Amino acid sequence: MSWDLVVVGAGPAGSAAALGALSAEPGLRVLLLDRADFPRDKVCGDGIAPHVFEALAGAGVTGVADGWTPMRRLELALGDASVARPLARPVWVIPREVFDARLVERAVAAGATLRRTKVDGVAVDGAGVDLAGERAEVVVGADGAHSVVRRALAGDRPQRRALALRGYVPTRPQWEGAQVIRYGERRQPSYAWAFDRGDGLTNVGYGELLGTERGGPPTRAVMTEELERLLPGASEDGVPGSWKAHHLPLSGWRWRQPDGRVLLAGDASGLVNPMTGEGIYYAVATGLAAGRAAVTALREGDAGAAGAAYRRDVRRLLGTHLKHTATAARLSGVPRVVVAGIEAARRDPHAFDDLVELGLGRGRITTRLAGGLLTGLANRSRP
Repeated sequence: MSWDLVVVGAGPAGSAAALGALSAEPGLRVLLLDRADFPRDKVCGDGIAPHVFEALAGAGVTGVADGWTPMRRLELALGDASVARPLARPVWVIPREVFDARLVERAVAAGATLRRTKVDGVAVDGAGVDLAGERAEVVVGADGAHSVVRRALAGDRPQRRALALRGYVPTRPQWEGAQVIRYGERRQPSYAWAFDRGDGLTNVGYGELLGTERGGPPTRAVMTEELERLLPGASEDGVPGSWKAHHLPLSGWRWRQPDGRVLLAGDASGLVNPMTGEGIYYAVATGLAAGRAAVTALREGDAGAAGAAYRRDVRRLLGTHLKHTATAARLSGVPRVVVAGIEAARRDPHAFDDLVELGLGRGRITTRLAGGLLTGLANRSRP
């Protein structure tokens, strides 16, 4: 069968691509492919920023967070330096098993056809794209960090990556109603987290940048030891089967999208915040943009123009932000810079808000935040 749009991967980026396309053109023939049945678990911190729900609302999607409790406090610490403040806007901690399934349900309700299929390759010619026995005018690759579509389109290119270990444990009193982050001292950047889900369980984990270590990537035992050192008790009484590890492809200074009929969104396009590891907002935002770009190209009778249109849209949305997060991520490899940032956030609630926006949405290194960092570094350099 021939489809207007085939989306590979039905996670947040893929479902958002289907939703973006169908909200712009309800009669579009959209096929959504995934190798798993939903609901299914996905290794993640489960934090959902308000920006995600705003982007979805633009495509007519609401109610995804129904039944889950918003978290209104964030704590950051490195050694003795710490800050704990209310968030300007709440965040949610929703298991991906729930969040992703809800997005898939809405994509199907909007008109997408969902099929369980493993995609092993993609073949592009002048008139369309062949994959998994189907023919498409436009394809969106949203198949995650190890994307088959990306390898077929652009090959394996070097990229900074992080490795994270996650589990679910009963919520400790000190974590209730909060997202807690403790930066590590063994290697920078690295941190342990405890994100209260609001239902009696907390998402806990530890992650660190790869490529800077000697002797290979950290073992599970090392990561568990670091988690326990930074958040005592975090590795105890875990939900059976919830301890899993996952690679994160981190975004850099510049984002790339080739011309043509095949678009890449979310993790498949290497879009994970290198400062925080947050990827849900990028996934939803780029998925929606990919779906809309596909519709625009099809309306104009030139499906091959979809890649260029999508690239323009994403760079307009995230281009400057990505440069700022790449800079912040490099700086966060220096412990005294992290401490200066925490101290700036403790002194000035507006600097705290700017830091949160940089880590969760489309924020930038503001003059206020940069000034706070410089002040903190100057104070620490004095005798």
